[in-house]
Amino acid sequence: MDTASSQNITASSPYRVHLCSKCPGDTAYYCVSCPCDLCPQCKENHVKDLQTIDHDVVSHRDKINYIPTQEICVRHPSHVYTKYCEPCQVPVCDFWFGHKSHKLPVRSFLFGKKKHKIQDLQKAYKSKRQQHRGTIHTIRSEALFYRPVLLTGIKADVKTCHTEFSLLQSEMLTKAQKLKGLIDYVVYDLLNYVLCDFDFKHRCEKQKIEMIRHIVRIRRYEHRYVQPAFTFSALQFLSFTKTVLPQIHLTLHTSQLSMTESLNKEDVMESLSAIQITERGNRRVGNQCLLKLTSGAEFHQSLTLTGVDRCLHISCVTSDRVWVSDLKKLMLTDTTGVPLHRVEDSCSYEDGLHTVNSESELIYIDRKHNINKLSKDMKTTTTFIKRTDSTWEPWCVYWSPSTGDLLVGMYREPLTGKVTRYNQSGQLTQTIQYSSTGRGLYSGPDYITENNNGDVVVSDTWSGAVVVTERGGRHRFSYTGHPPGSVLWPHGICTDVLSHILVCDDRTKTVQMINKDGQFLSRLLTKSQEMGLPYSLSYDVNTHRLWVGSWNNNKVCVYRYITRQDALTDEHRPRPDGDTTPRHTTTHQLNESKTH
Repeated sequence: MDTASSQNITASSPYRVHLCSKCPGDTAYYCVSCPCDLCPQCKENHVKDLQTIDHDVVSHRDKINYIPTQEICVRHPSHVYTKYCEPCQVPVCDFWFGHKSHKLPVRSFLFGKKKHKIQDLQKAYKSKRQQHRGTIHTIRSEALFYRPVLLTGIKADVKTCHTEFSLLQSEMLTKAQKLKGLIDYVVYDLLNYVLCDFDFKHRCEKQKIEMIRHIVRIRRYEHRYVQPAFTFSALQFLSFTKTVLPQIHLTLHTSQLSMTESLNKEDVMESLSAIQITERGNRRVGNQCLLKLTSGAEFHQSLTLTGVDRCLHISCVTSDRVWVSDLKKLMLTDTTGVPLHRVEDSCSYEDGLHTVNSESELIYIDRKHNINKLSKDMKTTTTFIKRTDSTWEPWCVYWSPSTGDLLVGMYREPLTGKVTRYNQSGQLTQTIQYSSTGRGLYSGPDYITENNNGDVVVSDTWSGAVVVTERGGRHRFSYTGHPPGSVLWPHGICTDVLSHILVCDDRTKTVQMINKDGQFLSRLLTKSQEMGLPYSLSYDVNTHRLWVGSWNNNKVCVYRYITRQDALTDEHRPRPDGDTTPRHTTTHQLNESKTH
């Protein structure tokens, strides 16, 4: 009986095929990079952690190459989807493109005037998934990480915004009432003292009609936005008055007509300008609240580049793809070091000769000193900025993520430099060359970048300094090494998410870190057998990793010196404001909280 009872208990007891590698939870995901099994909560932390932020985490269905091939075709219910039409981006069954006669993995045929490319469903799925891998990583590691922090701040603002808007609404009603009074006075004055004494026939009649139209338009606006039951929009109101009121001309085309000072449109505008409203844009999370420096730089990986003898400059495209240049070549590579694409017309001696914009397009200096743009698919090259002044040569470029502008470091003999700014259309919008005393700021800008506060940061090897100016061009400081009075031989330069400035110093063979105000913080990296002599830098804003290129070998090393705050694991630690809301909440939990 005991045996039977034991058998019944065993038969009815649940068992687990897979367990999470990090906790006793049920596994639902699989990390291809580790490899390890993950439950939903551990998967969420795994893709947020900066140490594993770029790992490829898939569901167990993807692990076993599960593709739901038994979906019924909408057009032919007796068939299932087995292929995928790439131009149309729709699944198709065998019957749709010729029953079972086409059994090749990829099949092209003409349908009307359009050529269709039929691809195997599983291959199409893998291709699309690889194509959107970067977007998936960004959503997992950044968007889902910042969202709970944003929601916490928004909850606090909701309590105060109603009161603030009520005050603005009341003030707006008061100003609008004054405007209505001025309009009524203008109408009364026109009808009783001006228009009644003239015979409107020719030009005066035309002016009267135009003025009536203006008054009707203002009245329509007043009834729309100023009546008690209006939808409050102060910014729209101010914008409307700036564009509409200047168009109202109160002076008629006759010397016998004149208006009093109280009806001057400038008085109306001055009355409205007393309302101070600031448009602050989208809310952002302060990186200093979520990220922090580690005790030292941690080595992550290294790659040996094929066909390159040294690494003069690096531009990150994704977490696993970078552009690297030496004295002769400019090529795209991945983490294996194998060239994926080469640019044949790049300049042969400039250091910071390339950069990458938000569309993953390469911007580089060619042999004729023009600045070209290579499309994302690497099939089209266009001249973005053509060299027109033969006395100036572009030496370095940097695309600004904050403004979309292109910063260019220029050089002219003898030992004269400047920084020029171009907008997205390639038009020159700014030149930075002199300090407030008229002294030249640059001797030879080799590398250029931009800090989070808009500062323009230039590595000037000839002057032995890192020169920093405000976005407007005012000189802030020049860093010449540590301790003060020492010599700096600066080369590669970059800034990180915490606004630190990192620069390769050829004299000390180190990577030095200073803050945004020029104060020395540390020697982050020193010359090593693995890294060699550090010469070029690139900071990956997605994974918060530092790519370091060497002068004396063909290796690129990747380091990690920034990490997440401890809030990932310590979710319910009380904050100074007394709020005990979980610091990081899953999307499912957020939805539940909204429901209840």
